[in-house]
Amino acid sequence: MPWYFRTSFIVFAVACVGPLALPLIWWRPRTSRAWKIALTLGIVMLSWSLYQMTVESVHLLKDYYQLLKGM
Repeated sequence: MPWYFRTSFIVFAVACVGPLALPLIWWRPRTSRAWKIALTLGIVMLSWSLYQMTVESVHLLKDYYQLLKGM
C-alpha cells in the first residue's frame, strides 16, 4: 500500500487541510463505502462548525474593537 493511503498520513492530511483531503479517503482501496460516507459526513460537519465558530469569533472581535475605539 502506498504511503499516502496509510491511516496516519490521512489523519495528518485531514488535520492540516480538512475537507481537501477527502479524495485520499475515497481513493483508498481498503476502506468500505460505508466508512467513506461516514468519514466524509463527519469531516464536512466538523469543518462547517469550525467555519461557523471562526465567523462568529471575527464578529465578536469587531464588536469589541468598536467598543474600545469608542472609549
